[in-house]
Amino acid sequence: MISSFVITGFLGVGKTTMLTNSIKQHFPDKKVAIIVNEFGDIGVDSTILKNVHSEVLEISEGCICCQLAEEFESGVQEIVEKYDPEILFVETSGASEPFPIYYSLNTLGITVEGIICIIDSKNYKTYMDEDIFKYQIGGSNILVLNKSDLVNEKEQEILEHDIGLIKGKYNIKNTMTGVPIFKNHFFVRTSHGELSREIFEDISLGEIVNLDDVEQAAQSNNALISKTIYIKDTTFDILDKFITTLPGNIYRAKGIVKLSDIEDTMIANSSFGDVQYDKYEGEIKNSFLVLIGKDIDKTIVELENNFNFINIPKFTLKA
Repeated sequence: MISSFVITGFLGVGKTTMLTNSIKQHFPDKKVAIIVNEFGDIGVDSTILKNVHSEVLEISEGCICCQLAEEFESGVQEIVEKYDPEILFVETSGASEPFPIYYSLNTLGITVEGIICIIDSKNYKTYMDEDIFKYQIGGSNILVLNKSDLVNEKEQEILEHDIGLIKGKYNIKNTMTGVPIFKNHFFVRTSHGELSREIFEDISLGEIVNLDDVEQAAQSNNALISKTIYIKDTTFDILDKFITTLPGNIYRAKGIVKLSDIEDTMIANSSFGDVQYDKYEGEIKNSFLVLIGKDIDKTIVELENNFNFINIPKFTLKA
């Protein structure tokens, strides 16, 4: 029997960090498979994950819970047949909700041990009104309050109160009985994406009488979009200033860059103004950043006009 965990959460909350930390710390003796649902043109997160584990199935372009539902199930079947994992992790896009993935895994006969929603304790109010964020909370039973070291106790209590209200309103229920799908849910405070082993043990999601009767709110028109920009020859200071001063409608910037004044290739990762740089163990052909946000087409054109070291790919159709 294969056990699985679904990792969900809004853009830039630390899903990949939590996933890689958990696998290295708690499952070194297990055969683990990872499925990454990317939102964007280039699979940045799956590239990072390949440094941690060799088996990564990247499903790109769109949302796993709608356009790619069939591809998701066939991809899971392929990884199970070829790799025979003991544990399966599915990391969702920051722009999708987790329940359809849970539905698909159950359809394939794979036990889902827990749906883990990671929440940015410091920046959650920035996107608290986003429908996707609410559905992610409603569709999860383990609510991880990440970056808890960046807020005080009073702020943490307000956070738990806010998230509790959202959970109560958006918790998935059986439409026939009105009974919540999850028998229970709980909060976990953490920092740097670190979770204890106990989180992955003895989790009970609760029984679903009939999955077809599950109440799901219609998905809103998702205004989040992503654009890839290429980075030409520049220095760390210039790039860092560019990333840290991105307009507020760009929520997330992530990519892999080679700079003229630093020997190592780096992973650049920014969410809501917080920037982190890590060494990248690998080679790249072009330096790039994926920018994710709302109504960013005009913003990115303005950025290209103001910064001569970035380039937006332009494509033409050949007859």
